[in-house]
Amino acid sequence: MNNSLFSGIQDSAKYLNLDLSAQEIAQFSMDHNLSDEQLQALSSVLAYLQDKKKESIIATLLRLSRLPLKEPKTFENFDFSQLSGKQSDALKTLPTLSALYAHRNLAFIGPQGVGKTHLAMAYGRECCYKGMKAYFLKATELNQKLTDARKYGRESSTINGLVKPSCLIIDEVGRCVFDKENTRMFFDIIDRRYNKEGPNTMIFTSNKSPNTWGEFFNEDSSLLCALDRIFDMATVFMIKGNSYRGKQCETIALSAGEPLVMNKTTE
Repeated sequence: MNNSLFSGIQDSAKYLNLDLSAQEIAQFSMDHNLSDEQLQALSSVLAYLQDKKKESIIATLLRLSRLPLKEPKTFENFDFSQLSGKQSDALKTLPTLSALYAHRNLAFIGPQGVGKTHLAMAYGRECCYKGMKAYFLKATELNQKLTDARKYGRESSTINGLVKPSCLIIDEVGRCVFDKENTRMFFDIIDRRYNKEGPNTMIFTSNKSPNTWGEFFNEDSSLLCALDRIFDMATVFMIKGNSYRGKQCETIALSAGEPLVMNKTTE
């Protein structure tokens, strides 16, 4: 029993950045005649501190991710019953983050209101729960971010900041057109992430088919092939159907203004 207890204390200590081996713990226990109850108490304290540190790390990752905090989009509150099809079971593998570890990108394509952004946000949130960085922004925000970087001479730091997260989410591709300089910066981000080591994925949502995305980036056709790198290793979910937003919405018709008074005519 003590072997596993010493190992557990060692693991907690390591997570807390304490250089403490199982052998040292065992020797300390022998030197001070610690009972099993005392060792259990020490293990419980370190496990508690480990949990508190995990909670703090997750809270920081979520805050920096730009994912919504007040009304979080999670896999638990997503209605998977709204999506059906022969390959719908593939959606159920998303919470495992297998795409992240396999260096596969994800794209959710379909009309508004079918859950694309919810799924993308839920994936990013799950990354944070696992202690990995995620970053969410709309394509319009990315376009403006790149423009500002050029304006204020922050190209390098901006690109590096978008390469670092394990999960980079770009929402609503096709809502704006990137000029030539922003396009080249974006392609640089794609290229660097393509060669990035460790868990890594980019997630895109759009109501435009991927074969039309070239229309939203100003660049020579020879360089637009950089877009292909997004889909070299990718899983694309093509979602069809009507929006299920407002399914429980009740519409009540009212009129504004003074009530009409009918004049009574005398005979």
